[in-house]
Amino acid sequence: MALVLIVVIGWGAGLALWADSRIHHVDALSEASDTAGTTYLIAGSDARGGKSVKDDGTTGGRADTMMLLHRAPNGKSYLVSLPRDTLVDIPGKGKYKLNAAYSMGGPKLLVQTVEKFTGLSVDHYVEVGFDGVTDTVDAVDHVNLCIDKDVDDEKSGLKMTKGCHDVGGEQALAFVRARYFDPTADIGRQQRQQQFVGALMDRATSPAVLLNPFAQAKLAGAGSGALLTDDHTGLVDLGRAGLTMRRSMKDETNLSIPIVSENFQTQNSGVAIQTDEDQVHSFFDAIGKGTATKDSGGSSSS
Repeated sequence: MALVLIVVIGWGAGLALWADSRIHHVDALSEASDTAGTTYLIAGSDARGGKSVKDDGTTGGRADTMMLLHRAPNGKSYLVSLPRDTLVDIPGKGKYKLNAAYSMGGPKLLVQTVEKFTGLSVDHYVEVGFDGVTDTVDAVDHVNLCIDKDVDDEKSGLKMTKGCHDVGGEQALAFVRARYFDPTADIGRQQRQQQFVGALMDRATSPAVLLNPFAQAKLAGAGSGALLTDDHTGLVDLGRAGLTMRRSMKDETNLSIPIVSENFQTQNSGVAIQTDEDQVHSFFDAIGKGTATKDSGGSSSS
């Protein structure tokens, strides 16, 4: 029994060290005053392991998925999707859509922009390359995803019939990226992305994966190889983020920001999502304090 215990602990520790060594790091955090609780900014990009981040901080890649994960001092956990088309004030640049911050100044400018928009300081930056979604799902064999209508979307490659299905990596990636078939566009994609996160966590923590050392190794390799984090975020912090996210999913505190209009015509960025500064301030203030509820978000109108 002692020998078995040593082997199990040694395997887990060795796998963790190997996975941690594969994570890429970048200077992403700002010098903003710390706010209460712990906040993670999670971005999904078409960059590969951070290689598109240049010396000046700019990037040729795109960040089309952004989520804010927050654990408040009272223990409440929240997962908030930040629509890529949200009109925000990008420091030093002006009013543009949120995802433009990543293209203009890489992770660091994206962090600064999100902090200015939400009023919450970012403690950990986590970026996942979209190519990693395919590999990660395939590492755990499949995830179970549900859709409310038949879809055959040429742009994303998503082909699903109405209902719930076990899908592999390629279709899972199409599921989180697709938006043109959906009349709610980016809003609907947010909901599918949050569904995917929950489905992946359920599969990754299932006995079929946890009790299978080969699946564990494939998951650790696929996941860590696609990650880019700030200089101070490692595997332990990512583990805490996973627990925080799981708590949010369990408590159903995955929320959406209050929106004034989904079709606001801008001068520089075409049609964008418009928000109200006071509503957004109240929304994220409640999240920071751990008092936000499902009713905290505002209603949208066109």
